[in-house]
Amino acid sequence: MSNIPTNEQDAQIPASAEEALKDPRLCWYVIHTYSGYENKVKDTLKKAVDNSEKMQKLILEIKVPVTQVDEIRNGKRTQTTRKVYPGYVMVHMIWTTESWYLVRNTRGVTGFVGPESKPVALSEEEVERMMNPVQESKTNIAIGQDVKVRDGVLKGFTVSVQDVDLPAGKVTVLATMLGREQTIELDLDQIEALER
Repeated sequence: MSNIPTNEQDAQIPASAEEALKDPRLCWYVIHTYSGYENKVKDTLKKAVDNSEKMQKLILEIKVPVTQVDEIRNGKRTQTTRKVYPGYVMVHMIWTTESWYLVRNTRGVTGFVGPESKPVALSEEEVERMMNPVQESKTNIAIGQDVKVRDGVLKGFTVSVQDVDLPAGKVTVLATMLGREQTIELDLDQIEALER
């Protein structure tokens, strides 16, 4: 069984990119790349497509799925971009001998994802899940950890973390005031880990 498309798949090339969008053969495929080469493969492949009128009708999109990650370190919230699937690039294309050859022979590409490197089209659900990953949040604050309050009524107090709600950006702490313990909800950016 060959990984190369048959000649009948090459027979009808869409007349334009707009026509290609309506072509039932248009599917999303995943290609495997060397780790760290995802953006380079995307750029190289995009340039090759831009330089060929025929390829512009066969390869319509090239994406490296990324997500925004909220991180809270020492009380400061930052947002970073992270590749969701390191080593993989998504290609929206009509599979023909020429499109297969161009993608497969792009520097940094190790092959298509599928059995025996034969491309397998993604389902609509798989495309949706890969294109719209859930935004992640990270913090270096853990339950049971003692932290210092940087801001608000408890500024300067050392409190113990009881619960962390990353999506809401909140933390529940146990504070001792006037000899009594009390749970209080604070914003994650109001606290910082104690220096060790």
